[in-house]
Amino acid sequence: MNVQQVAVFLEHKPGRLAEISHCLAENNINIRALSLADTTDFGILRLVADDTAKAKKVLKENGFTVGITEIIAVAAEDKPGGMDKILQVVSKAELNVEYMYAFTQKSGESGILLFKFDAPDRALAAFNEAGFKILSGEEVHTM
Repeated sequence: MNVQQVAVFLEHKPGRLAEISHCLAENNINIRALSLADTTDFGILRLVADDTAKAKKVLKENGFTVGITEIIAVAAEDKPGGMDKILQVVSKAELNVEYMYAFTQKSGESGILLFKFDAPDRALAAFNEAGFKILSGEEVHTM
């Protein structure tokens, strides 16, 4: 039930992010969601693409340091309180969120929260017990 994401380490250099988007665009790879975090020394781009293996291959061939990590995708109602319902489950289960990002699939209807937990099996169990829909990698990659 996990979703694969591509993590790319970026030097702090102008145009580096555009290089990534260009590599992916030239190879017909579609980005479904992304998050960019900054540290003192480098940035970390995390993205979900429609073809994870191809994205990794293309980026590595173009000199980027790339890794694949597994995240959990939870469907959320796209209305006030939709995210809160999910985060209350996270809090009650005493789960540690390493990071998260989100996107809306259809405005006013559905959103997707993407999580990296330190205990993913416990997170999946908590979400299943609470009745939340966990999306498979195939569901997210083909949106």
